Amino acid sequence: MQLSKRGEYGLRAMIQLAHPAPDGTVRILQISEIANMENMPVKFLEQILLTLKNSGLLQSKRGVSGGYYLARPASEIMLGQIVRLLDGPLAPIRCVSQLAYEPCGCPDEKTCGLRMVMGDVRNAIADILDHTSLADVSARALAAKN
Repeated sequence: MQLSKRGEYGLRAMIQLAHPAPDGTVRILQISEIANMENMPVKFLEQILLTLKNSGLLQSKRGVSGGYYLARPASEIMLGQIVRLLDGPLAPIRCVSQLAYEPCGCPDEKTCGLRMVMGDVRNAIADILDHTSLADVSARALAAKN
């Protein structure tokens, strides 16, 4: 698995939105603010945030003080959800994918050593991403600043 720019930018934007607001309320950020903080192209980020909104991970508020915000608490949004949504399956090869399985060209999938190892890789990646929330990453990032 290699994270695309789409996946990277989506994760970085979601992590920004997961940081707590100074007054403890839900953090609402405009696309241009996120793009400036994270050094991302605004138009590309717009497309990514729209995908995240349409999937139910983000909501938006119109108006002068409007922008995007997390649809659920940061502790309930796992990195694996975001990566799969933006980049597709986590499997390094299709024959070990749980969501997009395709048979490979090996003579026997049950005894294929490469398939076995790549299955372990997929499981390790999924375990980390599916058990790490935006709140976990936000807390870790904020702690590193102090």
